[in-house]
Amino acid sequence: MVAEIKEVNVLSADEVLKSWQGHRRLTRRVIEAFPEDKLFAFSVGGMRPFADMAWEFIRMAVPIVDGVATSEWKEFGGTEPKPTTKAELLKVWDVQTAELNEKFPKIPAHRFSEVDTAFGQWKNPGIVTIQYAIDNEIHHRGQGYVYLRALGIEPPAFWER
Repeated sequence: MVAEIKEVNVLSADEVLKSWQGHRRLTRRVIEAFPEDKLFAFSVGGMRPFADMAWEFIRMAVPIVDGVATSEWKEFGGTEPKPTTKAELLKVWDVQTAELNEKFPKIPAHRFSEVDTAFGQWKNPGIVTIQYAIDNEIHHRGQGYVYLRALGIEPPAFWER
């Protein structure tokens, strides 16, 4: 017999942001661990270089928060040029970290459970779309760990967020 599960609020919005930013701190350390030339060129098994993966989840994070907050889903990616150096990539990362800290707390509480079609693709409650951004980053960070190990570089401890 399966017990009926009652709805439980596990994390507050503030705790979701803190958790996400913990993942982002770890991902930043993964970016830092790469040698400059390998960050943009090295790949394994036909996968993209880690800088390309990082650029993907960088480009979606703030637009997802904006979309959840407003229900207006503008194309993600913007018009800014793709970084070509580690310093440029980390600068964009740091600017975005500040934007997330500013914008996330402004998401109205009801928007976390309202269903939208994000970017014309994903029909989910806001919290699920936010979790997609977090999961996507974690997934690609795992690929970055494989790359670092293939390069003989010890990746950052995954539990130190």
